[in-house]
Amino acid sequence: AIGILSAGECRLGVIGGEYNNLKLSKLSRQGSFGVLTKSGGLSNEIMWLVSQFADGITTTIGIGGDTYPCTDFVTFLELFEKDPQTKSVIIVGEMGGDLEEQAAEWYSAKPRRIKLIAVVSGFCQETLPKGMKFGHAGAKEGERGEGSARSKTEILVKAGVIAPPTFGDLGDTIKTVYEDLKSTGQIKEVEDIHPSDLPDLPRKVEEVITAGDVMVQPLIKTTITDDRGEEPLYCGYPASELINKGYEIPHIMGLLWNKRLVSDKEADMMRRIIMMAADHGPCVSGAFATIMGACAGIGMPQSVAAGLIMIGPRFGGAVTDAGKYFNYGLVNYPNDVPGFLAHMKKNFGPVPGIGHRVKSLKNPDKRVKELIKATIELDLRTPHLDYALEVEKVTTAKKDNLILNVDGCMACILTDLGFPNETLNGFFVMARTIGMIGHWCDQKREGGRLVRLFNYLVNFAVPRARDVPDKK
Repeated sequence: AIGILSAGECRLGVIGGEYNNLKLSKLSRQGSFGVLTKSGGLSNEIMWLVSQFADGITTTIGIGGDTYPCTDFVTFLELFEKDPQTKSVIIVGEMGGDLEEQAAEWYSAKPRRIKLIAVVSGFCQETLPKGMKFGHAGAKEGERGEGSARSKTEILVKAGVIAPPTFGDLGDTIKTVYEDLKSTGQIKEVEDIHPSDLPDLPRKVEEVITAGDVMVQPLIKTTITDDRGEEPLYCGYPASELINKGYEIPHIMGLLWNKRLVSDKEADMMRRIIMMAADHGPCVSGAFATIMGACAGIGMPQSVAAGLIMIGPRFGGAVTDAGKYFNYGLVNYPNDVPGFLAHMKKNFGPVPGIGHRVKSLKNPDKRVKELIKATIELDLRTPHLDYALEVEKVTTAKKDNLILNVDGCMACILTDLGFPNETLNGFFVMARTIGMIGHWCDQKREGGRLVRLFNYLVNFAVPRARDVPDKK
C-alpha cells in the first residue's frame, strides 16, 4: 500500500506526493474528512478534492488492492468513528472482493456518527468480458457479476451510504456533505493558511551551489580527474579519445602523476622501466610476503597489500631518496663528485641508489645496462643519470659492488623525464604490483600450502629448557 498520512501529524510511506502537493492539499493541519482507498494514486487525488471542496482530511489510509488483503475498510471505519475530529469518511473502492460490502454492512448495523461517502471504480467492466482482471490483483469481478462495481454501489446505497453516480460527481458530493456538517455546527470553518505562508523545504546543496547562493568549502581538491560527465576526463582529456588516438598506459600515468601528456619516447622509456622492475623473483621481501599470504588462503588484494607494505627504505624505497640526493648533487656539486660523496657521508650516509648485495662491476645488473642503453636509443637528455654514472666511477674505485643499482637508475631517468620526486616510488610500486599479482596467481594455480619456516632457518638464541621456580 502507498501508506498512511495524518494531516499535520505524520506520514508513513510516499502517500501525498512531494512537498508542494502536501501544502496545496492543506495537509499541514487537520480537516474533517477521513479517506480510505484501495488505489494509491487516487488517495492523493481524493485528498486534493477534499482540500478544494471541503476543509481537508484528518487521516488518509491506502489499504492496497490485493486479492487477499492484510486489512479492510471496517477496521479503520471503527477508528474513524471514535475520532471526534473526523466527521465524514470517503471510501474509494473497486470491483472484486467484498470489502465494500463489509463496509456497507457495518454502516447499516446501527446509527453511525460519521457520514460515509463511497465511490466504486470499475463500471467499465460491464462492457468488457466477464472475469477480466484490472491493475490490482483483487480488481476482478466474478463470472456471474458478483463483486462488480454496480452491485457494490447498490449495496452501499441501500445501507445509507452516500454514493455519487460518477467519480466526476465526487467533488460536488463532498462539498454538499461539508456544507451540511457546517450548517449543523458539527464543523467550524477554519481560516486557511495560504501555501506561500507555509515553510518551504530547504533546497538541496547542489541547487544552492549551482545558483551561487552559497559557497561550500570543498573537502578535497583534485586537479587530475573529473568524472562528473559521461566519462572520466584525465587532465581534461576524455578517456575514450585517448584510447582511440592510440595513447597507452604510460601516457595516462604521465597525466595522472605529473599532469603532462608525455611524448612517445618518454612513454617508451616508462614502459621499459615498468617491465624491468615488474618482478625480481620469489625471495625478495614483497614477493615473499605475497606468497605467504596466498599460501595462507588470503585473497589477492590483501596478499598483494602485504607485499606492498614491504616497500620501504630497505626494499624498493631507495628510488625516492636516490632521485632526491642525485638531484641535490647535480645542483650543488655539479663538477665535484668527491665533494658530494663527502657531504653525503657526513650528513646522510651511503648514497641511495648506489650499491648492490650481489651485483658488481664483474657481475653487472643487466636491468641497469638495458635502461641506460634505452636512454641512448631513444636519444633522451639524461643529466641526472649522467651524474649518477660519474658517481659510480668514484664509488666502484673503492669497492666494485658500489655500482649504480636499478633503484638509482630508475630514479635518475624518471627525474630526467620531469617526474616530481614524490612520484618516483610509484613506478616501483606499480611495477612490483604486477609481479606480486603474478606470484599470488602462481601459488593459487599450483596449490601452494601454508608456509612455515624450517627450524634450521632460525637462530634460536634462547636459554635451554629449565625448571620454573616456585612462586613466592
